[in-house]
Amino acid sequence: MASQLWLITGASSGFGALMAEVALKAGHRVLATARNPTKAAQDYPQVAALGGKWLQLDVTSQQAKHRVEESIKDNGGKVDVVINNAGYGLLGSIEDISEDELDTQFQTNVYGLVRVTKAVLPFMRAQRSGIIVNIGSVAGFVGGPAGGAYSMSKFAVEGLSESLSAELKPFNIRVLLVEPGAFRTSFIGSHRTPAAGMTKDYEGTPLAAALGFFNGFAGKQPGDPAKAVQRILEVIQSQGLGQGKEHLLRLPLGTDCFPRVVAKVDSLKAELEEMRELALSTAVDS
Repeated sequence: MASQLWLITGASSGFGALMAEVALKAGHRVLATARNPTKAAQDYPQVAALGGKWLQLDVTSQQAKHRVEESIKDNGGKVDVVINNAGYGLLGSIEDISEDELDTQFQTNVYGLVRVTKAVLPFMRAQRSGIIVNIGSVAGFVGGPAGGAYSMSKFAVEGLSESLSAELKPFNIRVLLVEPGAFRTSFIGSHRTPAAGMTKDYEGTPLAAALGFFNGFAGKQPGDPAKAVQRILEVIQSQGLGQGKEHLLRLPLGTDCFPRVVAKVDSLKAELEEMRELALSTAVDS
């Protein structure tokens, strides 16, 4: 495969850092973005050693779109693959999460993704090619206690990705929505909680149990992140296990993710059948 230009947000840790490395090893050029590229370069010297370039980018900034546009122009004016990976998890009850905390969650996980996407689309439309990879989550398909804010943001990424996929097909631009389960990255250990803490009445409820589970889950996740990014690479390049998957929007990843998604789909089908008569009873009388 010919060398491509990849732009990866949130490349300072987790999937982002690993994706930068595997893309470079596959022969591609990489713009690896981070809020603090100096620290990221120290933590992951292999990125620069393999020929990658670090770019300072805060996706929550109003200047993010301009920064991405200028970086693409400075690197040949063509971009082939964009990995929207920047994000974090805010865990706690909806009641305890402030509006400012919720806004910050959405500024990073949703609006930041939109800013970067809006920056790259004119280039991709002009060249009539490109792949936009949005890193979602199984929590964007299945909600649960303590994950309301994070799930809201990732459900938004699901809807955005579905719409983008339909809008961009005429331009030969592909959208891939990755839905990882729990992988052994720093994501779980670096999650945030509401400044207000937890309202006492939630003690002994599923929400408190979920928070306790997450607090002790770091290092116990069932997923291997190196295998996950290899599968993402294969689907992007239509090679290996990803061959023949070019027409598919969703890429669920993880032995915990897949059965949860299947169970949700089965449950949704059952609910729809129970509501069929009621739903179809609302047409205007002819």
